[in-house]
Amino acid sequence: MKLGSLKEGGRDGTLIVVSRDLQHAVTATGIAATMQAALDDWSNTAPRLNALSDALNAGQATGAFALDMAALAAPLPRAYEFVDGSAYLPHVERVRRARGAEVPESFYVDPLMYQATSAGFLGPRDAVVVPSEEYGIDLEAEVVVITDDVPMAVTAEQAAGYIQLVGLVNDVSLRNLIPGELAKGFGFLQSKPRSALSPVFVTPDELGDAWQGEKLHLPMRTWLNGKWFGEAECGVDMQFNFAQLVAHAAKTRPLTAGTIVGSGTIANEDTSKGASCLAEQRTVETLRDGKPSTPFLAFGDTLRIEVTDKQGASIFGAIEQRIASL
Repeated sequence: MKLGSLKEGGRDGTLIVVSRDLQHAVTATGIAATMQAALDDWSNTAPRLNALSDALNAGQATGAFALDMAALAAPLPRAYEFVDGSAYLPHVERVRRARGAEVPESFYVDPLMYQATSAGFLGPRDAVVVPSEEYGIDLEAEVVVITDDVPMAVTAEQAAGYIQLVGLVNDVSLRNLIPGELAKGFGFLQSKPRSALSPVFVTPDELGDAWQGEKLHLPMRTWLNGKWFGEAECGVDMQFNFAQLVAHAAKTRPLTAGTIVGSGTIANEDTSKGASCLAEQRTVETLRDGKPSTPFLAFGDTLRIEVTDKQGASIFGAIEQRIASL
């Protein structure tokens, strides 16, 4: 099934079930008022939401309406936790090589992960508002999974059973603020503003054979100002799968239902696939030409992030945003 949230109904939105073709929806308030409420009681709400999804896709759901992407909030307008990994080592290796640093051996066996901003997510059509272009505005196209309650110290094999939904995120980064923050040795803060989530989240079974080994095996397609920017393969070069990432996050603490776990920027060894963030493209240019030639985002620029199935149909809906000044 596919689930989203309308902007109406308060800060946590109103839960809706969305048709497979993303054309119609129906409110799920008789089952759960919000996405978070559904995840809090997932074992009871999921079967009922699935039944409503079946009725909607069969054209038999009472109260169905045409879906307006502009009316959507993020599926989880705010989450208790968002932890973001960096599971694609080609990205890590290039960035470090460009500054003359080696990749520590531990990176190949222990995932990179940080605590990201979760108090509010942008909707899929909301503008990215930034105080200054000088901050180095960047997109990061990633896959995310959403869990129900995960016990502390689960194994990766156990963690797979707690992955309930899959979606996309534009994990916005302010690149020119990152070096100064990391130099303090205390992680990201100002350099990581609010991110945007895809119009809908989907259950793994909705992905069919594109979901294998707790990875999404489809290309992540990105466009900047209407021009192709990349289509890196999500299932290729991912050093740690989502079960491993969830288990890593839960090593010393349980995860609350509604926790979002990110893959990190999708990146492949094959640079002909393009990039999923500007920092990646600029690193490729630096290694090739000695300096970057692609600028960071400017006010008025537009971006599009989308994953389609093998028939070309959008799975999660597209994240379409404009960069705007404060």
